[in-house]
Amino acid sequence: MIHHIMLRVLAHATEDTSRVREALDFFLSGAGVRDGSKLIEELSAEGHHGNPITIISVQLNKKADCLGFARFVRENLPESDVERLKEEMPERLDDSQLFHLRFDKQAAYLQQVRLTDSSDAVTAKVKIATYPKSREKAGAIVEELFG
Repeated sequence: MIHHIMLRVLAHATEDTSRVREALDFFLSGAGVRDGSKLIEELSAEGHHGNPITIISVQLNKKADCLGFARFVRENLPESDVERLKEEMPERLDDSQLFHLRFDKQAAYLQQVRLTDSSDAVTAKVKIATYPKSREKAGAIVEELFG
């Protein structure tokens, strides 16, 4: 099913890091992750032009947390975004069986789940586990979880 999920968001120098972290916390609390804030890691980095960036990330490894995240996303996505996901599933699932999602960071801060194409997003990489490794089986799992 799901092996793990990596969530990541960037806080730029012009943004309040605590608010960006709240956008990430929205997904963790919605998924029912216990002590999610304790799992979050922050890393300081430098942008292309020398601007400071804080990378905020968390990896969900527990089966219940991963399923909770998938359920939360599916139940809170607007139908138009669900339809879009169904159409784009083959492109979003890579050869490593990672299913890629981008959620609108501003919407997440406002407690809404919305897909986006923007780079200013809460990104999710959902690692699908199949044995033996099979893109077709992984696609069926993704469709079951998010479609």
